[in-house]
Amino acid sequence: MFEKRFYYLIKIQYLGYRFHGWQKQPDVKTIHLMIDRTLKYILGDIRFKTLGAGRTDAMVSANEAALELFIYNNPILDFEAFLELFNHNLPQDIRALSISEVTKDFNVIKDSKIKEYHYVFSEGQKNHPFCAPILTTILEPLDVKLMKTGAKLFEGTHNFKTYCYKATDKGEYTRTIVHCEITNNSIYTANFFPKESYVLKVRGKGFMRNQIRLMMGCLIKLGRGEVTLGYISETLKDESTEVMDYIAPASGLILHSIDFE
Repeated sequence: MFEKRFYYLIKIQYLGYRFHGWQKQPDVKTIHLMIDRTLKYILGDIRFKTLGAGRTDAMVSANEAALELFIYNNPILDFEAFLELFNHNLPQDIRALSISEVTKDFNVIKDSKIKEYHYVFSEGQKNHPFCAPILTTILEPLDVKLMKTGAKLFEGTHNFKTYCYKATDKGEYTRTIVHCEITNNSIYTANFFPKESYVLKVRGKGFMRNQIRLMMGCLIKLGRGEVTLGYISETLKDESTEVMDYIAPASGLILHSIDFE
């Protein structure tokens, strides 16, 4: 029997703090598991498949992420009603933002143009425990001004092998970062947040495993005085064999936005 497929792009956001990342794994709660479980409940016997635009690690959050929904034989006729039903049944730390129909040529992985990640942090004090899901607390003082200078060194096309977790000799490590800066945080706010906090903003087409957290780890080391600006420059050269030994905590990392062609 011939089956007709319908294709949809769904934008979502989630707080990753209680999840073991995006990808389904045995015996743990993941974002993909909860989304598929909810879709199974609301779609009933309708056959479907989902594919994420990328994976986030355990405890990493997303202000805007994306997935492609494939539905067989039964098109979604009322997007507004679908979103309302989907959100009514999703757990409170996951929300669907939008749904749009796409063609069979659309590829949610290959067609993603630019991703922007944020890493939110503060320094020099112990914060309110409520900050923990989205803000990393660095207890010792950091030279944030120096870190702002260091962040700009990552911009451009470089060898990022130092900033790939468990890199091998077979990977493609030459990547381009369109924008990288540390700014004072005015994006994520709450009355229990510290008076001053900061956000590392990184924009690019594709990132390797733990790349942003390893870059942030290096910037924290820079702020502590453990490495220099020259060290960062050397790690980005083609001949670099340096291995970054500090991964910044996951809970400060947020996939802020994802744009498609």
